Amino acid sequence: MEPIISDMVQRYERGGLTRRQLIQGLAMLVAAAEAPAQQAAQQDAQSPAASPDIQPIVATGIDHVSVLASDVERSKKFYQDLFSLSVLSEDKEHGIVRLGRKRVIVSLRKEKPYGRVDHFGVGVEGFNKEALTKNLQARGLKPQENWQYGFFVKDPDGVNVQFI
Repeated sequence: MEPIISDMVQRYERGGLTRRQLIQGLAMLVAAAEAPAQQAAQQDAQSPAASPDIQPIVATGIDHVSVLASDVERSKKFYQDLFSLSVLSEDKEHGIVRLGRKRVIVSLRKEKPYGRVDHFGVGVEGFNKEALTKNLQARGLKPQENWQYGFFVKDPDGVNVQFI
């Protein structure tokens, strides 16, 4: 993980990443190193902000990261070479290439602003869209759905968080 963090800091220092992108990337790395779901649920239940009326949403890990690329073929080759990923699917209509091994890890899309994390997908234990919609609405969130981000909400800074 250290080489990835070092690369991100260097890109930030050279102006290739904004402060927000650096923080988002570091946060995703931390989330990917996930603690066991039981520990997270236990901590949520002990949180003073936890409401007995709203069940915690238990994340099982980062499902995928979507990156906006200026040259999808070049980015595809980069991620394939770096992580030994294969093309799992392509959406030619929307210019999306999904890379992974058994499941999608990185999704590339040719769209501006290039070089940004567009959204990330979080695996949710026992995913049920109807129940999750009610849960999110009880938290004051407005779930949305579209072809770009699937089923998602926006975080306080406008980052798209997809639920899988």
